Order: sequence, then C-alpha cells, then structure tokens
Amino acid sequence: MARTTTRTRTRTRTRTRTSTRTRAAFAPRGGRLAGAALALFVTAGLTSCSAAKAEQSAPAVTRFTQNGVTVTLAVAGWKDDKGSLKATFTPTEAGYHLYSTDLPADGVEGVGRPTSVTVAGGLSADGPASVDAEVLRINLPGVESKVPVYPDGPVTLTLPVRAEGEGEGGASTGTAKALISYASCNAEEGCNIPVLDRPVILNVTGKTLTFP
Repeated sequence: MARTTTRTRTRTRTRTRTSTRTRAAFAPRGGRLAGAALALFVTAGLTSCSAAKAEQSAPAVTRFTQNGVTVTLAVAGWKDDKGSLKATFTPTEAGYHLYSTDLPADGVEGVGRPTSVTVAGGLSADGPASVDAEVLRINLPGVESKVPVYPDGPVTLTLPVRAEGEGEGGASTGTAKALISYASCNAEEGCNIPVLDRPVILNVTGKTLTFP
C-alpha cells in the first residue's frame, strides 16, 4: 500500500507541474507586451519624423512655358533664412540657344536679351548668379559683333538668396518675387520674342521658401 500511495503522489505532482508549465506558456507576459508596444511607438515616431524631414528637405518647384522656353524654378538648400533659386531654361525646340547673363540689357546691336533671375520683396540676392554652361561667342546674320550665347539646349542658373524682414518670433516672413528674363534664338531661323521680368511669386518664412 505504501508503494501505491507514493506512485500516486508522484503522478499527481507531475500532472500539476505539466499543467502549470502549459498555462505559463500561453499566459500573456506584461513585460513583453509593454516592450512590443514601446517598440511600435518608437518606430511610428521615427517614421513620422523621417516623413517630416523629407517634406522639409523636398525642393519647392514651379514651371511655366513662354515664347519657346520652359522655365523650371526650384528652391534648393534653404536653411536659416538662406538658400538658392535654381532656374533651368529649356528651349522647346532643338537648335535654339539662350543668351549669356553678361549680354547687355538691350542685346548686341539690338539682338538678344540676357538670361537672368533677380529677386524683389521678401528676398534679396546673397551673391552673384552662376551658370552650368560655358559661354560661346558666335556670329549672327546682320550682326557685326560676336554675340555671347550658351550652347543649344537647357541651361541652369543658380542664384544665392536670403530672406528679408522679420515676422513673429523673429522669423523672416512675407512674399517675394523672382523676376525671370530670357530670349531664345536659332542661328538660321531667328529669335523668339524676349520675355522680360516675368514675375514668379514665392512665400517666405524663416523655415521655408515655397511657391503658392
């Protein structure tokens, strides 16, 4: 009888341990759930921050087409009230060129107009403009002097700018204008009508420079 009792107790203890382990395996553990929730919260926060940074760093862009040229104007590197305006001038037809920024305002013997971007209102130039193309000097029909032009095709002009004025909290704020001028010509077919000081409106704050 003593042996039978011992075996019965042993089996009972074994079943109890097994049952306890089984319940423990399926029971929720507060520490793990809290850790998982925290990880999800942190991941969501990082994703949100990354999206916000991407939105802030994404360049503001606008474009228009007039008199044989598509102009794409973009804001680049805007930080601490400073940045750049990049204007890309793309002739709509092959074989057309734009004129150098150094061309006189009235052209050479009346031919051509300089490629330029100037700013007014809530922006001012923060240095001279630069161009990503070399200057060529060519002969045009009816013009005795050589005319400074860029090679046929697109040309990008970059103008450093800074915000002017003070808004709430010391941040610069307001509106500004970028004034766009250019003319496109073909050495054989002649020139399109020049575009002079076409305005493009911008919104200026201490943190952003955007187009409406």
